[in-house]
Parts: sequence; C-alpha cells; structure tokens
Amino acid sequence: MIEEIFSLGLRRIELGHGLKAPMVADLLKEQPRLGFDVSSLHCFCPLPPEVLADNPDCYELTSHRSDDRRRAIRLAMQTVDMAERFGAKTVVLHAGRIRSLHGTARLRRLAFSRGLLSKAYARAKVEVVRRREALGEKYLQRALDGLAQIADHAAKMEIRVGIENREDYEAVPSEREVQNLLQRLDSAHVGYWHDFGHAQIKQHLGLLNHAQWLEKIGPQALGCHVHDVLWPFTDHRPPLALTGEVDFPALVPKIPRTAEFVFEMSPSLSPEAVRDGIARWKNHFAEPS
Repeated sequence: MIEEIFSLGLRRIELGHGLKAPMVADLLKEQPRLGFDVSSLHCFCPLPPEVLADNPDCYELTSHRSDDRRRAIRLAMQTVDMAERFGAKTVVLHAGRIRSLHGTARLRRLAFSRGLLSKAYARAKVEVVRRREALGEKYLQRALDGLAQIADHAAKMEIRVGIENREDYEAVPSEREVQNLLQRLDSAHVGYWHDFGHAQIKQHLGLLNHAQWLEKIGPQALGCHVHDVLWPFTDHRPPLALTGEVDFPALVPKIPRTAEFVFEMSPSLSPEAVRDGIARWKNHFAEPS
C-alpha cells in the first residue's frame, strides 16, 4: 500500500478509518524503515474490532444511545493517541448526524426525477431545511459534550481535531452551525476540516454556495480532503479535470497555506488517473499529502 502511494509521487499519507488494528500496528512498526510521514488520521483509526466493515459513522457523538456516545468519545481519543505515536498533528472527525432525517436522499431522488428547478424540489427543500433547523440544537449540544472531552485529551497530546463537513444535510454541524459550535467549544485544538467534494454536492443540491462558505470558514480550516465531483453527485474524482465541477483555482486560495491538502480518491480509479490529477495539482498549487 505504501509502495503504491510512493509510486504516485507522494511521501505523506492520511491513515483512514477502514484500517484494522493489525494493519495499523504493522504500519507503525514499519514507518521508520519505509520512511513515510503521516499528516493526519481519520476517526476511527484503527477500525473498532467489533465493526466488520469500514464505517466512520459506526459510533456518533450525536447518538440517542449514551453507550454509543461514550464509545465514540473513547475511540476518538484512541485515534488521537495513535496520531501522536505516528507523529501526525491532526485527527479528522465526523461529529454526527440526525439519523431520524432522510432529507438528503429525498432531495437527490427529486433532483433526478423532477429537476432542481421544479416546484416539487423547491417545496421538498424548504421542508427539509425546516425540519433540520427545528431539531438541530439538541444534536449540536450532544456533539459539543463529546467534543469537549476529546478536545481536552487532544490538547494534552498537542494534536488538533478537524471537524469535517459532510455531504448530507442531516450531518452535525451544518454549515450554519459550524462557527457557533467552534465558538462554544472555545478550544485552540479544534477547528474545521474542509472536504471539497462534500461541499460541492451540497451546492449542486442548492443547499450551499461553495465559494461563499469558504470565504467565511476558510481561515479556520486545519486541512482539506481534495477530490472533484462529476455532475451531480459522483465524487472522489481526480481534481482539475475538464469534467470536474469544483473550481479549485478559485477556492484553494481561501484556505491557509499551512493547511494540509490530502487527496481522497476513489479506489475504483486507475493509478494513471490519480497520477494525472496529482500532476495537475502540482502545476497549480503545492504538493498534496
């Protein structure tokens, strides 16, 4: 796996949420010999032993089950500990979602069947936003309670926690809630992690203006997941291709130069496609992780 990444011209990696404990242990053991740097870890890393398939949302800080919330906190702290062992400075985290809502799936279906400019889509979007806003604070508070504990632990390890934006409108926090959450949390070790593809999908659904959002939140970004989107919802594509929808040249300058830029590519892509995307990126910007 590491050799394939090296063959793409990269030397820094993010350890993902699908890695099982034995593989993480092997990577830690082999890191000095192989000579790779770790930019970040994505919660939960390693994958919890009781979870058989890759699922970063297997436990959520917003769950109505207190045991699941405690498990999510514990696993996030373990990921922070693992980041410290690898020499990484950042942990990427999904804060949770409102599981009782299924508005994004409904909007996607309507976008295909009726069109984004149809009255049916407009009515559905208003209803989705109304329901999400009515429920948001309760779930935001659950996320804050868990993040406060994770932030305290991360501060002891000098690790930063980046809360990732999600493609689903049910996710917590929503874009409207991010700055409120960060202000209430008031931790120097917690910030925002921007996923270009997720934000673009929300723009395609008429739920977000990608450029305006980054104008507001960009300075607080600790890092980014870089991938492009084919219209309307096919993501994890190489960036800067003619078929891509993300306007990287306009958006990337809104992110601090100190932020991590991590390629997050679909496993279905060929090495050549990924290598071409990396080459285009290097021609426009600095090297990704």
